[in-house]
Amino acid sequence: MTIRVVLADDQVLVRAGFRVLLETEDGFEVCAEAGDGEQAVAAAVEHKPDIVVMDVRMPGVDGLEATRRITANPGLAGVKVLVLTTFDVDEYVYEALRAGASGFLLKDTDPVELLRALKVVAAGEALLAPTVTRRLIAEFVDRPENRRIDVSAVREITDREREVLGLVAGGMSNDEIAAQLVISVATARTHVSRIMTKIGARDRAQLVVLAYESGLVSPRRG
Repeated sequence: MTIRVVLADDQVLVRAGFRVLLETEDGFEVCAEAGDGEQAVAAAVEHKPDIVVMDVRMPGVDGLEATRRITANPGLAGVKVLVLTTFDVDEYVYEALRAGASGFLLKDTDPVELLRALKVVAAGEALLAPTVTRRLIAEFVDRPENRRIDVSAVREITDREREVLGLVAGGMSNDEIAAQLVISVATARTHVSRIMTKIGARDRAQLVVLAYESGLVSPRRG
């Protein structure tokens, strides 16, 4: 399976570096480049890639707004967004996750880690560095203006699902959750799917953010 990628970054050299990396690796195809968010959305609509690698800070339409537009478009339901940032604690990154991004990486990430990240996101998993993600959420989730979730939407969450959700928020994969709870991977996957439906999360990354916002999971500070 070839993972088709759109590269969105306002720096030509950054895009060129990513393109060379991906095109010299089997299993990847760069189908378009974009210098701002508006171009990124247009490229996503035209090419329907597996993943858009999205810089946050771009002129005009930034990566945050572009992520919102992509994830809100029913015709792009299969397109994942992987956010790149130069900061490990960045309010824009938190907002991008809320908007539906499937995860984020720092721009100084090793090339091997970037390739792994693309494979993880393409497979439908969230790419969330647990420590950094918890710190992001602890920083912003307590602000009153950030609590937009309708808590009534989570009342149907069972005790078992709450337990599973806590493990998802801790960065565990379905395989790891299954091992932790001594259940099958299929059962773990079913629990996660049901929780996403109940909370109204687009994907696993958004599920984690909504879990913290709703109070179902409490971030550990520090």
